[in-house]
Amino acid sequence: MEPIDVPDFTLRQLSYLVAAADSGTIAAASAELHLTSSAISDAITELERTMGMRLCVRRRAHGLTLTSAGSHVVARARPLLAAARELGVSMRSGPGELVGPITIGCYPTLAPTVLPPLLHDFGEAHPRVELQIFEATHDRLEGRIESGEVDVAFVYDLLVPGMPRREKLFELSAYVLVAAGDPLADADTVTLEDVAERDLILLDAPPSSAHTLSLFTARGLLPRIRHRTTSYEVVRTLVGRGLGYGILVQRPANPASYEGYPVVMKEISPAVPPVGIDVIWSAETDSPDRVRALIEFARSIRWTGSDAS
Repeated sequence: MEPIDVPDFTLRQLSYLVAAADSGTIAAASAELHLTSSAISDAITELERTMGMRLCVRRRAHGLTLTSAGSHVVARARPLLAAARELGVSMRSGPGELVGPITIGCYPTLAPTVLPPLLHDFGEAHPRVELQIFEATHDRLEGRIESGEVDVAFVYDLLVPGMPRREKLFELSAYVLVAAGDPLADADTVTLEDVAERDLILLDAPPSSAHTLSLFTARGLLPRIRHRTTSYEVVRTLVGRGLGYGILVQRPANPASYEGYPVVMKEISPAVPPVGIDVIWSAETDSPDRVRALIEFARSIRWTGSDAS
């Protein structure tokens, strides 16, 4: 038997370097890990000594910056640390049992559609899986799949940060939302020309805002924006008050705004291209069984409000 080549560095040292790189400072990493700054700093210094190279530049007023060697080490360390965590998790599970955490990223307006069946149905089927939620717009998801901070995410296909694996789950078509007393509420369908000169309540969160504006651009129109908001429910509330119309994608069953004012969804004519809803996960590392099971569960769902339903 060949002798085992034991490395001179430890997983703990690697984990401290990765934590410091992600946090940006030694102090922030120490707060996150509940350790002293000196413990983290000493571990990184020892790692540098063992590897014979400088891995980061530490400046008191400017935080921590990885060198090119440090970036390489951090990138290689992430799958090692993930594998070590999975080894620990696997020792706590029985045959065929799924155990451990899954962090689910989700675009905020998708959350009411996507999260309930995952948290309830998948959660009941696998009670030892800890489902954690990270709600964020697409720009804030960037890098979190690659770093392993988020295991799987549900996003619009208009913009997927990074180069993850991806699969379309279902599609949704945009519609015009008007107050129940609006003259357009009785129309069979609504054209974008019908509303272009009226006040628009714009859902101003990427990629929703870009998608809405692109619909008008494709028709050679320029909408008149009265208010911008990052909240889906604020759009519905202001429309219910009669302050303008909205263009949204998600289709809640509740026909009233947050305040109780009735609102009406009107299909757009001619039909606009539907928006795909994708599930994305890491292309750089193999997902653990529990994450693959969640993805398979998501594939099996008949999603409420989807164009396929």
